[in-house]
Order: sequence, then C-alpha cells, then structure tokens
Amino acid sequence: MIEITHRHVQSTSGLRMHIAEAGSGPLVLLLHGFPECWYSWRHQLVALAEAGYHAVAPDQRGYARTGGPARVEDCTILHLVGDVVGLIDALGEDRAVVAGHDWGAPVAWATAQLRPDRVRGVIGLSVPHRRRSSRPPVAALREQLGDGFYMVYFQQPDVPEAELDRDRAATFRRLLYAASGDAPGLVPIVPEGGGFLDVCPEPEELPGWLTEDDIAAFVREYEPSGFTGPLNWYRNLDRNWELTAAWHRAPITPPALFIAGDRDLVAAAPGARESVASMSDVVPDLRGTVWLPGCGHWTQQERPDEVNRAMIDFIGSL
Repeated sequence: MIEITHRHVQSTSGLRMHIAEAGSGPLVLLLHGFPECWYSWRHQLVALAEAGYHAVAPDQRGYARTGGPARVEDCTILHLVGDVVGLIDALGEDRAVVAGHDWGAPVAWATAQLRPDRVRGVIGLSVPHRRRSSRPPVAALREQLGDGFYMVYFQQPDVPEAELDRDRAATFRRLLYAASGDAPGLVPIVPEGGGFLDVCPEPEELPGWLTEDDIAAFVREYEPSGFTGPLNWYRNLDRNWELTAAWHRAPITPPALFIAGDRDLVAAAPGARESVASMSDVVPDLRGTVWLPGCGHWTQQERPDEVNRAMIDFIGSL
C-alpha cells in the first residue's frame, strides 16, 4: 500500500515549503488552489505513485504548513513561479510535469510560459490559460461585475479573512459545497453590506465526495497560517498584470492538457468558454480538453477517477 508522506524542503527561492509526496519516478508537481492545500490532491498523489511517478503536492506560499511572508507584495506570480522552479531544484530534478487547479492553474501556466525549459508538460484544471488583458484586472472586474464580485471584495484588508477565519469548519463546508456540481450554482457576488459566505448556503447534507473528515482535515491544515496568505494572492492581481508585461501574448510551448467540470462556476464566467475554445492559439501544443459532466469547481476531488485517468494518460504520452 502506497503511503503519502510529509516533509519540509528548502526551495531555492528561499521559501521553506511543506510537501506531501508519494511514489518514485519522474516528478509530477500538484499545485492546489483557493481555499485548499496539499490535501485537495489526496486522490491523485496515490494514483500517480501507483502509475510510476513521484507525485509531490506542496502547500504553496502563504498557505497551511508552508505559511510564509506576510507582505502582500511577496505573493506575486513571479514569487509563485520561483517557488515552483525552486522546488524542482530542491527535489533534485531538471524538469517536471506541473499540474495546477484553481489558483494553482495560473501558477502552472505561468511556470510553463516563463520557464518552459523546466516543464515537461502542463495540466490546468478548472482555470484555462488566458491572454494577458489590455488593462489592469481589478478595475475591469469592478466595472463588469461590481464591487461585490468576490475578487474585488477580497481586495479589502482584514475584512475577508476575519469572515473566513471566524469559523473555519463552516467556511470549508459551505464553500466546498456551494462551488460543487452538487449545489444549485454559485454566483460569487457578495451582497451589499454582507460577506462572501452569504452566497454559500449551508448544505443539508454533504455530497458523496466530501466528508466531515475531509472538512476537519482542511481546518487542521489551516491552523498554522489562516486565510491572510491565501487572500494575498488575490491582492496581487493588478501587480501581476504589471509584472508580466514582458510576456504579453507569449505562447506556452510545453505539451498541455485542460480539465474542467461543465458545472464549474469558472466555466460559467463571462468569456470563459471562449477562452477555452481559443486556448490553442496561445497554447499551441494543447493535446486535449476534458469536460466532466455534472462536475463543479473542485475537479480532482469531485471526479478523482476521471481526473486520474486523464492525467496519467497525458503524462504517459510525453
């Protein structure tokens, strides 16, 4: 029986990172999203190890057992890509397959774009690669979707983390349910005078893929660091736009795969389907797009068997 083990490694980026790992062989890095951690890849770590790979899921900068710098400006996309490249170095490898879900997907895409020499293949889950916009994103989001759009709401200092940290078990239970394919459909617009969790209903019962033990695991993993670090990623949206000007419209050249649920709120966002359909224009070696019927946002947790199969088939083709 393959076990998931844990340790801390010193990334050459300077960050001491907690990793969960299993197996041996070619390296596959699994980058989590918000509000998650290594635990969201629990099903893939074992499956990839059984398929002959060294699967590694770090807690990324600001998250869970890794934690990290408190300053907002220390969580830019360049820091996050540096952490990934530094982790590849720390694990003694030249290259890796890099997979990312939710916020981890932009980090995976950016790693493949900025350092294609270190990436054997890239897998994005839920969030497609999007061309760099022509204007700073926060103002565009505010204009298009209003001050209540969750990414705009998260720009406020202190307020979002006070809400999300108040009762972490309720936060994870409500958010993981609300954005899943089992819920009616999450519209992430915070009501005036309200909070983000106001749009995340309390489930009458948990969906089959999510247990009380899973929720307790996320609560336990967030105990060291809380929500400030994760929220700081959103507070760098405009800074990331400024820092990536040199890569405006630069292609992503490594082989790529995209996986998403057809009930994912990201897929329902304005322009998302068009972004997926046109992604091969900037990801020329996109080898497939996998849509999972009835699946919501938590792709690899909601549909582990299908995700495992798609990932292993893609990696085996490289």
